[in-house]
Amino acid sequence: MRAVDAILIALVAAGAGLGVGLVGLLVAWLTRRWSIRWQLTLVATVAVLTVFGGVLAIAWLMFLSGHDLQVITVVTSIAVVVAILVALTIGSAVVRWSGAVQLQVREMAHGGHREPSESGPRELRALSVELAETQRRLEEAGAREARLEESRRELISWVAHDLRTPLAGLRAMAEALEDGIAADPHRYHTRIRTEVERLARLVDDLFELSRIQAGALTLAQEPVLLGDLVSEAIAGADPVARERQVHLGGQVEAGLEITADPASLSRVVANLLMNAIRHTPADGTVEVHCRPAPGDVRSVDLSVSDGCGGLDPGDMERVFDLGWQGSAARTPAAPEGTHGADSQGAGFGLAIVKGLVEAHRGMVWVENLPAATGCRFHVRLPA
Repeated sequence: MRAVDAILIALVAAGAGLGVGLVGLLVAWLTRRWSIRWQLTLVATVAVLTVFGGVLAIAWLMFLSGHDLQVITVVTSIAVVVAILVALTIGSAVVRWSGAVQLQVREMAHGGHREPSESGPRELRALSVELAETQRRLEEAGAREARLEESRRELISWVAHDLRTPLAGLRAMAEALEDGIAADPHRYHTRIRTEVERLARLVDDLFELSRIQAGALTLAQEPVLLGDLVSEAIAGADPVARERQVHLGGQVEAGLEITADPASLSRVVANLLMNAIRHTPADGTVEVHCRPAPGDVRSVDLSVSDGCGGLDPGDMERVFDLGWQGSAARTPAAPEGTHGADSQGAGFGLAIVKGLVEAHRGMVWVENLPAATGCRFHVRLPA
């Protein structure tokens, strides 16, 4: 073929393609809000019409016989019809597949659940799987939010009760002292001081919780010897354990050290110890153990076990919730000489433990001991 003929063929084909393409773009703009079925059909139509127009134009320029021109026209026309039908079929399938994803989104918006679509292109199937995973995460978040809202309502009720009871006692004792009818003023003063200290602890716990939940907790991390920290916590809890006739013990591996905020970590251990002592009956045992985490030499596992008798599955999910105080099985009667409210607590201790541990990039969980003898609280912290 001569170069002139090749250039002529290229120019004719380009002209036919340009003309069909411009018309196709105009039609695409006019039908831009139509279904994707017609958009796909338009793309296929523009492609085959470009070939159809170019072939016919070249055939006319080549001055083919009428028979040959008819053959070319029939063949290219059939190709155009087949291409348009295939495009319509594929477009309809895409519309059906996208409709399934749309139905999944609609059901998700109304709280329903639909399994991911297993038909359609890989991209649509991946989108359907992502929607199902997003729905699962939203359901979990909604459940957590509902539980948190329930905990907040319970917290308001419990705090109001914990404040009303000592305030009523303080008012009665103050009025008795003012009227001069107190048989033993010294005992009244001692009781007033005790109630004031209890209220101060309650306010401190609320302030600590507000700092944790607001993300305003500042940690002054430094190397901490766990043996010294646990020994100090046991020494601080020993008077309460003796009063309740609970035995304290445990073991910490020598030289075990982590980088943490000493004050916050001391509060974590103290809260766990007081919680264990509070829920362990007389002659029971509370033990503290600290060792490198199994299978992870870069973490430390601190555990506190008690003799509470075990937790119900529902309680294990709520044990670290704000204001949770336990079921009757975890609330043995206070020993003689112990104020019931003091022994029960306000239900903030374990919530504070969880917040402080998570601030150290650690995690905390609870498990039942064998034979339902008690619970073991685990705190895992990076070394």
